[in-house]
Amino acid sequence: MSVENVKAYFRENDLPYEIMEFEASTETVERAAEALGVAPALIAKSLAFKVKDRPVLVVTKGDARIDNQKFKKQFQAKAKMMSPDEVLEITGHPVGGVCPFGLKQPMEIYLDESLRSFDRVYPAGGSRNTCIEISPEELARLTKAPWVDVCK
Repeated sequence: MSVENVKAYFRENDLPYEIMEFEASTETVERAAEALGVAPALIAKSLAFKVKDRPVLVVTKGDARIDNQKFKKQFQAKAKMMSPDEVLEITGHPVGGVCPFGLKQPMEIYLDESLRSFDRVYPAGGSRNTCIEISPEELARLTKAPWVDVCK
């Protein structure tokens, strides 16, 4: 499944990241933070949007909210989230497990400035009960994602 795609991505790129798997679900920011014993802000939340019919992934801190005006200024389009079926079809990851690694097809990835204030963040690992630990700088380097400011 998609966690296997993330593991394969790490192996193929000789990346040392370990995917943490939990018995309990980590599919929401609150559940992930509880499972890890960290503040919700440290969860790197991946949000999938359609921007003028192209798929876009924006990774923000866990307690951030999209600012519609900033989003529209950045992307010249209104923020329109993908449906759960679209997310799975395009990313290969289920909602609650979406991450910027091991994607089913290429898509634009952006990192929100809200992540920069942390030494470590915890994005999902491709399924609803997985995550990894990574620095925001390393996340930017691996994904080649530009930094944007689209949150409140």
